[in-house]
Amino acid sequence: MKSPIPVIIIGWLFIVAGIIGFIYHLKDLNLRNLFSNDAMWVLFVRLLAIAGGILVLRASNAGRWLLVLWLMYHVVLSFFHSLSEVVTHVIILVVISYVLFHPKVTPFFTSETAHDSG
Repeated sequence: MKSPIPVIIIGWLFIVAGIIGFIYHLKDLNLRNLFSNDAMWVLFVRLLAIAGGILVLRASNAGRWLLVLWLMYHVVLSFFHSLSEVVTHVIILVVISYVLFHPKVTPFFTSETAHDSG
């Protein structure tokens, strides 16, 4: 099955957002005491976004679950911030989940055909 356009868009959005977030948060990294702050965790979470985007583009079912879990994590984090952040993250979670698990898209992730070439 050919890659659905919404899946391509979502995959690349997560890759780009992950890269931008990773670069942005590199400044928070304290090389003298790597595990003394949250920078390593934040960078790891950004890498998960990149990995999820790549996996989704490769038609990996695990990739779409990773992106949904990544968004759920951000919904939980939002509760420590503002109501508008919670609402925004919930809307993004719902939209992305709807697209990635839509019946017309699901065969792309569950097909017996190998999607390793792109």
